[in-house]
Amino acid sequence: METPWPARPPPRRTVLKGAALAGAAGLGVAACSTESKLGHAETPTPTTPVELGAASDVPVGGAKLYKKQRVVVSCPAKGRYKAFSAQCTHAGCLLGELEGTVGDCPCHGSKFDVTTGQVLHGPATAPLPEVPVTERDGKLVAGPEA
Repeated sequence: METPWPARPPPRRTVLKGAALAGAAGLGVAACSTESKLGHAETPTPTTPVELGAASDVPVGGAKLYKKQRVVVSCPAKGRYKAFSAQCTHAGCLLGELEGTVGDCPCHGSKFDVTTGQVLHGPATAPLPEVPVTERDGKLVAGPEA
């Protein structure tokens, strides 16, 4: 069966748009890969006690994100601290920032209440894992046997 008009190649603009979209999709896959260097870790929480810094750095009623240690610590009352892994339970990205006591994942938009670890907005469905934390001589220490 013949077509009524000769087949034409797609316009150059269409080809270039398709190539750009394919490249962007590839970047998204790389960002979500656990091999990516964009914030993933094989172990989302400290496996040994890790000193975080001065306990006074965490405001009462607020929270502080410790990116290097992959931990977020809140202080519900003076002298009381609660810590969670700062690694998103959806695809493993590190929380990017805190807005008050809400942790925001920059990869896919999940949001967590960092005082409870609970998911506030998906795509994540599992809460952040709790991490033991203690205060020693005015400094916070997170991890097992903390």
